[in-house]
Amino acid sequence: MKFLNKTKKLFPQIEPFDKGYIDKGMHSIYYEQCGNPNGKPAIFLHGGPGGGAGKLSRRFFNPKKYRIILFDQRGCGKSKPHTCLEENTTWHLVDDIESIRKLLDIDRWLVFGGSWGSTLAIAYAQSHPDRVTELILRGIFMLRQKELQWFYQYGASEIYPEAWQGFIEEIPEDQRHNLIEAYRLIFNGEDKEKKLSAAKAWSKWEASTSFINHNPEAVKDSVNSEFALAFALIENHYFVNKGFLENENQLLNNIDVIRDIPCVIIQGRYDVVCPPTTAYELYSKWPEADLKIAPFSGHSAFEKEITHLLIEATNKFSQDLKD
Repeated sequence: MKFLNKTKKLFPQIEPFDKGYIDKGMHSIYYEQCGNPNGKPAIFLHGGPGGGAGKLSRRFFNPKKYRIILFDQRGCGKSKPHTCLEENTTWHLVDDIESIRKLLDIDRWLVFGGSWGSTLAIAYAQSHPDRVTELILRGIFMLRQKELQWFYQYGASEIYPEAWQGFIEEIPEDQRHNLIEAYRLIFNGEDKEKKLSAAKAWSKWEASTSFINHNPEAVKDSVNSEFALAFALIENHYFVNKGFLENENQLLNNIDVIRDIPCVIIQGRYDVVCPPTTAYELYSKWPEADLKIAPFSGHSAFEKEITHLLIEATNKFSQDLKD
């Protein structure tokens, strides 16, 4: 796969033509629309959970052809209240996506999700298969125990030992046999200073491992206090609760529900956060999908190869549309 100077780059920066909040009881969910109001509807599902959508996420879609919908999942980004874990589960988020679709009077749409966003995209598609025209999935994550163990207990630690040291230093040695649980105790505790310190360590660990080449700006952004608290507390909440799935293979076992939906799976060969084995397992159960391995890339959607493949996919699914 040789992209060289032909690598597709993010589309130019754009601003929303519409934005607002949906009232969902104790949560207010921020959403926005960008691009062409009459274009092909597409919703972007951000990672984490707890990562927020961000401005760059608007730019994976041709704004002349797409009606681009973004939203911040419960407790993060511009959604309120910040870091709220109550009524914050996978199925609440699936319901939020449906509420946005209905509010915006969209019949069917393309669903685009990376990392945790890929998990949520599959959960949504399996719940509402008749509402999904296509799926674009990146950095596949199924929230199974072996995946959590790999990144938060032993595995990725062997590849990034210096970054791992910063992650485990927050936890007393006698509690390091279950780091996700040890962090949960801190996040549920009363020591606000310790909670913030731990949240920054949690967030920094993922940022330090997400790019095949060290990205100091991503690491710097990850320790912003507001971002880190939402990212760490919400991720930990979902991981402790196993994604609120009936069983850890629920999404893989239900692939038949969505096998007729056109899908592109994009995976970095050297993705340490969500290793390629999970993407390959998904593809093995869903051979009709188009699996694309980026041979020189890690986890982030902003790796050059992965950005190229994501835009290639959005272009592919809009090729019958007029500018």
